[in-house]
Amino acid sequence: MSGGRRPADGRGRKSPSELPRSNAAIPVAVALVVLGLYLGTYTILITAVLGLVLLVSAGSLLSTRVNPLSPTFYLTRKPSFLAIGTVFLGALVLFGAAYLLWTQRGGPIMPHF
Repeated sequence: MSGGRRPADGRGRKSPSELPRSNAAIPVAVALVVLGLYLGTYTILITAVLGLVLLVSAGSLLSTRVNPLSPTFYLTRKPSFLAIGTVFLGALVLFGAAYLLWTQRGGPIMPHF
């Protein structure tokens, strides 16, 4: 008889492995890539630093649920592999953009004040 009540032992709860994975880092990573590409015309250093932030974030997403790209800093759900791949790919794009800007002299290394 299922009257909509959960058993007292908690068997009705989903385990953490059954919960859907989070894609919360994808829009933040895309926004950081766009911001890094825009700011690369002012200083290449910001583009490289944002690439480093995304690379460290991808490593953090792989190892733990601590997410520097999340407003609450701790994820209640594990990140999806698509989110981890997007963050890592964003880091590679920013490193590539910084390298191309440096070799093509597309922007100054340090900002001019």
